[in-house]
Amino acid sequence: MRHILIIGAGRSASSLIQYLLNKSEEENLHLTIGDLSLELAQRKTKNHKNATAIAFDIFNESQRKEEIQKADIVISMLPAHMHIEVAKDCITYKKHMVTASYISEAMQNLDAQAKENNLVFMNEIGLDPGIDHMSAMKVIDEIRDQGGKIILFESFCGGLVAPESDNNLWNYKFTWNPRNVVLAGQGGAAKFIQEGTYKYIPYHKLFRRTEFMEVEGYGRFEGYANRDSLKYRSVYGLDDALTLYRGTIRRVGFSKAWNMFVQLGMTDDSYVMENSENMTYREFTNSFLPYHPTDSVEIKLRLILKIDQDDIKWDKLLELDLFNNKKIVGLKNATPAQILEKILSESWSLEEHDKDMIVMYHKFGYVLDGKEKQIDSTMVCIGDDQTYTAMAKTVGLPVAIATLQILNGNIKTPGVQLPIRKEVYLPILKELENYGVTFNEKGVPYMGYNPMHVAG
Repeated sequence: MRHILIIGAGRSASSLIQYLLNKSEEENLHLTIGDLSLELAQRKTKNHKNATAIAFDIFNESQRKEEIQKADIVISMLPAHMHIEVAKDCITYKKHMVTASYISEAMQNLDAQAKENNLVFMNEIGLDPGIDHMSAMKVIDEIRDQGGKIILFESFCGGLVAPESDNNLWNYKFTWNPRNVVLAGQGGAAKFIQEGTYKYIPYHKLFRRTEFMEVEGYGRFEGYANRDSLKYRSVYGLDDALTLYRGTIRRVGFSKAWNMFVQLGMTDDSYVMENSENMTYREFTNSFLPYHPTDSVEIKLRLILKIDQDDIKWDKLLELDLFNNKKIVGLKNATPAQILEKILSESWSLEEHDKDMIVMYHKFGYVLDGKEKQIDSTMVCIGDDQTYTAMAKTVGLPVAIATLQILNGNIKTPGVQLPIRKEVYLPILKELENYGVTFNEKGVPYMGYNPMHVAG
């Protein structure tokens, strides 16, 4: 039998493990699923005869080396910074490796050794990064094959709550790591290029500069800029594109409301708040407001944020219970961001029967035969339940499909890589369609940002 070692059995691994178990008979596979929690690993194996659950500690060097040695291919679903020791062992024991994470500098440094040993180290093969790369390169390559030249590329992706489970004023619930949502956009200005001009948005302005888009059947969305839209310019071969913008999708109105937290300082993760353990939600909110001998916390907040009495932003704040003088934060030595995350998690956690939703939207502007044209490509994926979420499907399935493609010798090119070649993305995208991950591509009039070609 062919042995696959899966390290990490968290939320994103559900659909990945299910896919490989379903294929295990016909493909002659045996899965070893390792996690710090043996119980979690056992739950994911479902007593399948072709799977073994083990308690696995990535820092237990002898166990790690032993399990990697036994495998034909290794899937690491660990946090990104933990991949590197696994990767080094995979070089030592000549094993292919697959991860959904961004390629780190340390991982890239293994490229030459992976090539020397004829090993495929496939990274960025989840959702974003992953499906975004593959679906974008498919259209970009098709345009180029016709002789077209790309002048605009925009790509948006977001994990949201499905319409049938959308029952709060923010039109949002946490479908992934809440901490990443709270800290989104921090760490430097967002940078991108529009109509040949470099643009920068500092963090304190980020959530007031949004793009809008319509997805057929699902309504209107907004997108705010990712921190570095230019990261993949050369990778995609878009050095000459006049516009390159990557963003995160939310429902319209979310960013404007989120900006209140940014302006108050509640998303700051750089310092610890005194006596945070015993602080009430009301005291937390008041911490960011000026002292006033008579004005209430509510009045001070309205004044400082200039919220009118009929503004829905006020109702959004009330919904989160931010002014409650009974609820206790209960976190020792917590930063504002950590406290905000806890408060939001009470209101924004998915309920047992809630479903999540992934929305992806690409825009391709190009010139063909002297004419400016545009293709818009959209994908919406709804989760089945709390185990097989849309996020678990879109992150885990591409990882699983790529793993099988590598095992079967269909993906051969060695080295540390991301899925931008046809031999990788074509079969994976095709198979993803069987699981409801389908892109609707349609030609639309070219809009651009500057159709009149005036100075921008």
